[in-house]
Amino acid sequence: MSPDQIRFKEKVAYGFGDFASSMFWKLFSMFLMIYYTDVVELSPASIGTMLLLTRLWDGLNDPLMGIISDRTTTKKGKFRPYLLWVAIPFGIIGVLTFTTPNFGPSGKLIYAYISYTLMMMVYTAINVPYSSLMGVMTSNPDVRTSLASFRFIGAYSGGIVMTASVPYLLELFNKLSSSEAKSYQYTVTIYAITAAIFFIMTYLWTKERVKPIQKKSSILADLKDLGKNAQWFIMLGAGIAVLIFNSLRDGSIMYYFKYFVKDQNVLFFGEVGWDKLAGAYMTIWLATNMLGVLLAKPVSGKIGKKNTFICAMFLAAIFSVMLYWAQAHQITYIFGLNILIGITAGIVLPLIWSMYADIADYSEWKTGRRATGLVFSSSSMSQKMGWTLGGAITGWLLAAYGFEANTEQSLESLTGIRMIISFYPALGAVLSAAFLFLYKLNDNFMKKITDELTQKRD
Repeated sequence: MSPDQIRFKEKVAYGFGDFASSMFWKLFSMFLMIYYTDVVELSPASIGTMLLLTRLWDGLNDPLMGIISDRTTTKKGKFRPYLLWVAIPFGIIGVLTFTTPNFGPSGKLIYAYISYTLMMMVYTAINVPYSSLMGVMTSNPDVRTSLASFRFIGAYSGGIVMTASVPYLLELFNKLSSSEAKSYQYTVTIYAITAAIFFIMTYLWTKERVKPIQKKSSILADLKDLGKNAQWFIMLGAGIAVLIFNSLRDGSIMYYFKYFVKDQNVLFFGEVGWDKLAGAYMTIWLATNMLGVLLAKPVSGKIGKKNTFICAMFLAAIFSVMLYWAQAHQITYIFGLNILIGITAGIVLPLIWSMYADIADYSEWKTGRRATGLVFSSSSMSQKMGWTLGGAITGWLLAAYGFEANTEQSLESLTGIRMIISFYPALGAVLSAAFLFLYKLNDNFMKKITDELTQKRD
């Protein structure tokens, strides 16, 4: 087997890492906002502001972790050891984030600030090295795209397991404890244990192969290289816009079904509760995302990564806008659009990560210095920035449209909830496609870069 090729087992193992982190990521994106507003009883505007303010520190934390991991040297590699070191703290802090303290409103908000900040820090500590690992497992761009696809199959599998089981676990633990807050805590504990195990499996079954060209590099030089890399800025903007699209959809699903769709009679199933409908919607959304991931490699192989990205995001925007006019009883129409949005949105995600690996190669080709961790830290930064902005915007929009938790919503509030799941995400999708029009690293150019770097490394 060629050194650039990777066995199936190792690809699956790499996907396990995002299976672990995605369970929590989807918990945050789909349940954290409604947990804060409807369980902890904090105002949506205060939560929106919290999500944004805590991001100020986290914005420094991502590149800092990239710099640290680039300069980590162990017998097991630069990036893999962090999967072992951080797995258990990740799970513990995840549970604490969904723990409701017996404080007053101000104390609960302060606790939310602290626990959320710690969660984002520990997420960075494990996710930046995990993301960077793909860049050193192989130097072959096609294999990287395949790895990225396995990563997102793992991610969506983790998300599907979570969305398919959360409504039932919450219902079970609520009956046992008679406390919605405790039911969230016990449910998240199950996912925390699972996530720690899967991170450790990724550590055990993967390998770092790509050795950088040996050339002295300082932190300042790496930062200067990054600052001059226009392609990095383009992907950073596109990545943030994609995550805003996803975050607005994810964060509004529970509100959309609880307050707009409500319980509905469904063909063959009879009356189905809004929470079960929301869980099914989330599960189908992630399953169709996974189908999009599987399509990413064959489609991009025909028309290129850039064209695939642009077309997919424009289609996702069109289908999202169409959702606004759905009526509460039109379950087939709502779920049908969900399938189309899921497939088109899923296509772009492995492309983003594959493009970040290409950008790391491009930077090394131009400068002779490789800063894989620093380049990939931008992916984590864009992911969290997009999610944070999406969450903040969701909270502010809910407040602006007059949302009040656990009550019958006004017509204005219902209009806002429908806009947050349709028109506003569509704007994020269009913005991401606009960034990609500026992207210059096409497939032919990357083949030239890969060949030249291979000769230098040999």
